[in-house]
Amino acid sequence: MDKVNSEDRSQKTEVRKISYLLSLIFLLLSVFCLLPSAFAGELSLQGFFQTDYSLRFSDNNPPQAKKGNLLWGEERVELKGSFYPPKSKIGAFIKSDFYHDWVETEFKADLREGYLDFTGDKFALRMGRQIITWGVGDLLFINDVFPKDWQAFYSGRPLEYLKIGVDSLKVEVYSDLVSIEAVAIPFFEPDALPSPGRFHSFDPYPAVTNRATGKPGSTFHNTEYALRLYRYIGDFDVSVYAYKGFFRTPGMKADNFNSPSTISYFYPKLVVYGMSAQKSALGGVVSAEYGYYDSRDDREGSNPGIDNSQSKFLIGYQKAFPGDFTLGLQYYGELMYEYRQYEDNLPSAFGKRQQLHQYLALRLTKLLKYQTLKLSLFSLYSPDAEDFLLMPEVSYNFTDNLQAMLGVNIFGGSNPNTALGQHKKDDNVQVTVRYSF
Repeated sequence: MDKVNSEDRSQKTEVRKISYLLSLIFLLLSVFCLLPSAFAGELSLQGFFQTDYSLRFSDNNPPQAKKGNLLWGEERVELKGSFYPPKSKIGAFIKSDFYHDWVETEFKADLREGYLDFTGDKFALRMGRQIITWGVGDLLFINDVFPKDWQAFYSGRPLEYLKIGVDSLKVEVYSDLVSIEAVAIPFFEPDALPSPGRFHSFDPYPAVTNRATGKPGSTFHNTEYALRLYRYIGDFDVSVYAYKGFFRTPGMKADNFNSPSTISYFYPKLVVYGMSAQKSALGGVVSAEYGYYDSRDDREGSNPGIDNSQSKFLIGYQKAFPGDFTLGLQYYGELMYEYRQYEDNLPSAFGKRQQLHQYLALRLTKLLKYQTLKLSLFSLYSPDAEDFLLMPEVSYNFTDNLQAMLGVNIFGGSNPNTALGQHKKDDNVQVTVRYSF
């Protein structure tokens, strides 16, 4: 496993080098964009300056907290540029962030997106780092199997930072019968989970220090594949999905789950089949989505360190009312298979899940003062896990370029071993100011 960690560090170092190189190339392109030239009308440069701070309400910080109550603190510059000649079928887009992280006390660069586009009359090809979003859920994901940054989400950063770009090849084919979107991802990217340096997290074995983590190697065999077929059927916007790859959150191996001395984390194999549909109805938009998660490394359900196979489903409704007021409701469920095997093999240190795990979601949005002032609330509640998350936010556009946001994340739960209940000591307030250009 030490060798795996060494290889992971080497891969991360190479990715970081490539990111800095591409960021430098981006800056050079930006300079050319500012120079008068024959291409001035075809090049575009935008971006923003941003400050973003998130502070825990209480002084009850996790033992590994690096900056006490400070969950997130940064000053950031984002630059994005595009080059799409009007008579060409080839174009390019790049978006890179440069920022100072107060928690890690270092300056960083992050290539968020960077890709080439090739377009034709009936097809499109995109190659490079890109953010892909599938499904119809509002912050409840089933067939959107692409990586997400939950640390950014729980610390109240702007919602765009929830999604992580993947280095991939995407091909789209359009036809009257059915349209196709196919994705190949050669480099596995996991979800970014709340780190112990910033958040409280449930740990079933806090005394075990001998730990290691390994990611799937970048081999042809480990390439991830995702497919979406979509078209209108009557008044319904229908999509069918398939995915072959890995869970984005790690599973666990232990020498003895009852009293382990060594723990290793890995990413189990996963196959997903699903579908979604949307339709205008009941004065609003009705959505439904389903996905079957085939846990290929634990189909019998007897391994407590790997999620069982399960069905995930949701039903949603959104309606816009007069006066710039919008209401969104969702019901989400996860039905675990081989539940008897799960119960029989569950270690005493683990928190027990119900066979049907559910969430109720509510979103309220109100725009005021000619849509310059936005009041919003997003909330999640699980009746079986008895935990919740409340996310009220207010944002105001002082000008077309200057925006400020104030938000609060409130966690709650009766048990510290549930997804949201483990963060009930991490209630936080966030302040973001952004100047766009």
